[in-house]
Amino acid sequence: MPPSPAQRFAEICTPRPPDDSRILMRRAIVLGASMAGLMAARVLSEHAEEVVIIERDDSDNGEAPRPGVPQGTQVHALLPAGQTQLNRWFPGFYEEAVASGAVEPSPERTQLFVNGELRVAPPVRTVAPALVSTRPFLESRVRRKTLAADNITLLAGRADGLVFTGDRVTGVTFVPANGNDPVTEAADFVVDATGRSSKLTDWLAANGWPQPPMTRMPIKLNYATAVFKRDDRVSDIAVVTSQTAPGDGRTARIGGILAVERDRWLVLISGYGDDRPSRDEQEFRERCRRDFPAVFGQIADHGEMIGGVVTYHQADSRRRDFDALDRFPAGIVAAGDAVASFNPVYGQGMTSATLHSSCLSAYLRSNPSLDQPARSYFEQVRVVVDAAWQVSTFADIELPHVDGPYPRGYRLTKWFTGLMFKASMTDARINEKLSRVTTMMAHPSSLADPATLLRALRLGLFGVIHAPAFSAMLPDRDQRR
Repeated sequence: MPPSPAQRFAEICTPRPPDDSRILMRRAIVLGASMAGLMAARVLSEHAEEVVIIERDDSDNGEAPRPGVPQGTQVHALLPAGQTQLNRWFPGFYEEAVASGAVEPSPERTQLFVNGELRVAPPVRTVAPALVSTRPFLESRVRRKTLAADNITLLAGRADGLVFTGDRVTGVTFVPANGNDPVTEAADFVVDATGRSSKLTDWLAANGWPQPPMTRMPIKLNYATAVFKRDDRVSDIAVVTSQTAPGDGRTARIGGILAVERDRWLVLISGYGDDRPSRDEQEFRERCRRDFPAVFGQIADHGEMIGGVVTYHQADSRRRDFDALDRFPAGIVAAGDAVASFNPVYGQGMTSATLHSSCLSAYLRSNPSLDQPARSYFEQVRVVVDAAWQVSTFADIELPHVDGPYPRGYRLTKWFTGLMFKASMTDARINEKLSRVTTMMAHPSSLADPATLLRALRLGLFGVIHAPAFSAMLPDRDQRR
């Protein structure tokens, strides 16, 4: 009997470093030095004599946001599953990040609000805590550790296309940062990690290959983030999550406060559809007071803002199902947002990228023929995408401006997940299982075992509440015990 999605996901999430790596190729090229690209390069360094990363952004920008990541100034979360993978490929990463300033928030300094009410769920134990920092802080450390490998180099330039020889990719073209004419680089294997704006499907079509089916969910999410100097005289809070679900006169909104490196708070407010926070500082403070719990207004009114308000808009969640293609060239795969990107309020993006690297490792350690399409890789990635997509889109589909696509069995799944979320607020065992799903430590199908379902049914809790958007950022109540 083939392994279930839950079993396959558990293997993808393994913390065990690989012990059977072998050199399979002379040269691999990674397009993009995002989290997905950096992690792919690290994995490939175990199997290629040489790994080249081609990245259009300045490689020496320290901890400043990259131009190619317009949302880089916004709140980001590395979920426990992502932290596990970083420690897998860079032993000691978590401890080094905390020593350099990443925040390890205590349970006493975290708060979760659902529909304006403070919620306290039963304690859970997970394999790894979440890592709280800005994205540039985290990404710069992953980049530095990746480029420290002797066989990994970075070239500055913009990816321009692929080179095909027969039924396989044998190279890439790119425009160097200091030139105007494309340059061709040969490769035995290529990873596209160029993000949501990936041109891979266009390059495939231009060379006679089918494009993968794409699914979009129009979330129309609007962010606004401001940075404040942390001051215990204003508040000693480290992490706050606020989610207001639509209904009963409520407007759907997400808010978050994160204590990050260099004694700062990131304060995020958001809305959907026509509810769009602007860059006006006074409006930002007014929205904090009016639309979110009191701690938001407390920091906005009495904290010292550093810089201005930065906004971001994401029109949709999207996924490209490469595994559904009957024909696909050898020598090329995609990773990270080039495969799927989700509503960022659930913190799944960077963590999914690290799990894609685990899928790449499993594929390369299976001693594949590089002259054949990497189908087993895309089948593994599909398991990761399905897990993240189910968690995020089943909540987003309840937004009044979202009209689908509705997945098969939507009504039953909605009832089931609502039952689980409500039960998790009072039952430690169910809360633990649910937390493992929302932190991407376990596949959503792991909740469907009979014992868990019967336990929730016995509690008699049939009301539906929405999943806390940033719940994965909250430290476990007993993680220090």
